Parts: sequence; C-alpha cells; structure tokens
Amino acid sequence: MLALKTVLSRADRTPTLIFDEIDQGIGGRVGTVVGAKLWRLTQSSYPEVEGVGQPGHQVLCITHLPQLAAFGDVHYGVEKTVTDGRTIALVRRLESRARLDELAQMLGTQGAAALQGAEDLLVQASNLKSG
Repeated sequence: MLALKTVLSRADRTPTLIFDEIDQGIGGRVGTVVGAKLWRLTQSSYPEVEGVGQPGHQVLCITHLPQLAAFGDVHYGVEKTVTDGRTIALVRRLESRARLDELAQMLGTQGAAALQGAEDLLVQASNLKSG
C-alpha cells in the first residue's frame, strides 16, 4: 500500500492517508526508509514550481516501531485499560521528554542508553527531513 500511495500521491486528491501496522515484519534500517517515505507523502508535489502540483497529504500512522515514530511531526501515545469490563483508551500528545521516554520504551531498552538511542532517532529523522 505504501508503494502504491507513494507512486500515486502526485495525482491522488485524498487529503488524509491512514496506515495501521505498516511496520509489520520490518525492522530498524527498513523502518527508517519507510518512515522517510511516509514523511515524503506529507510534502507537496513539485514544490519548486509555483502553482504546480498538489498539497501534501496528512498521514496518520499507527506503529510500534520507533524508527517510524521518530518521523512524526506530532506523536501521540495510546494507553488502553479495562475498567468494569469496559475498554478505555487514553490518548495524549507526547512532547519533549515524554516523547523521548516513549521512543526509548519502544526501543525496548532502559536507562541512559535508551534515551540516547531515542535522541539519535529524532536527530536522524530531522536530518533526513531537512535534506
């Protein structure tokens, strides 16, 4: 689906694309490539030519892969609990330290190394987005 949407994105007028579990079966290095491709879908086509092309898409991505999550301009955390037989979902926007903590937890390690890894992911994604 990502490959199709990437190819068709220049002609597609669908403003919002939703990808659920797009990280299925992929790992770190490929996750970074997929994250970059998802981010590129948010950019307008032919931005160098004024008046030509389409605006970028809004991309919503549900993922457990920190390499993908690092590319998000906005990051939300979702927690589900069961109370009295009812499932309740709590969604909160993650910023600054909360985002670092979530990415570190997604990496599956703990401590200073996990936080450093999360910071490295954000820097790498930022560098790829700006270059």
